[in-house]
Amino acid sequence: MLDVLIIAPHPDDAELGMGGTICKFVAAGWQVGVLDLTNGEPTPHGSVEVRAQETQAATQTLGLRWRENLGLPNRSLQPTLEARAQLAAVLRRTRPRWLFAPYWVDAHPDHVAATQLIEEARFWSKLTKSDLPGEPHHPARVFYYFCVHLRLAVQPAFIIDISQHWSTKLASLECYRSQFLVGRPTEPVSFLEGQRLQAAHWGHLIGRAYGEPFAVREPLGLEDMASVI
Repeated sequence: MLDVLIIAPHPDDAELGMGGTICKFVAAGWQVGVLDLTNGEPTPHGSVEVRAQETQAATQTLGLRWRENLGLPNRSLQPTLEARAQLAAVLRRTRPRWLFAPYWVDAHPDHVAATQLIEEARFWSKLTKSDLPGEPHHPARVFYYFCVHLRLAVQPAFIIDISQHWSTKLASLECYRSQFLVGRPTEPVSFLEGQRLQAAHWGHLIGRAYGEPFAVREPLGLEDMASVI
């Protein structure tokens, strides 16, 4: 059903980490979905109702036709057997070719737990002779997007050019007013301007205006060099 499934610990993580790439996939006609593992609340200026409205607005801005929430607990997300079974069931139902998960190094325990959960659920989703609903399915690849709470000097495996989609990514971030605008200091650099500077940095490394970095654990294969910038 889905070509790509982005799995996020909280609503807004997918937009932060790879909102431009999501737009690029959608524009190419791919079937793209986002699964938020938690509702992301409580937060200082948000609520469950406000966050849901913001998420809906961001979803529409990105042009997504599929987005769900697994309903796991925010701030205490754990890769339990029950959560693994829930996520594996979604993978068997949506049958994505590729998964995108948070980068595995982070200060936020929910992000670290999410990545472990995603990798374990991917394995479970292929199992036969199990009580999981649906037919076995094994996503071919897991890619890792950067939405981290550490100031890491990482060397990504590849960077995707999002120059044509930066404005849409920014608009999706602006939907999360309770998270990125209310109560945020604007000096010396606002949060959203900081996001632009990061995207410009990654774009500069590949000779483009804006980019988004990604990591992999397994080597990638190329049939040819035609797509390399």
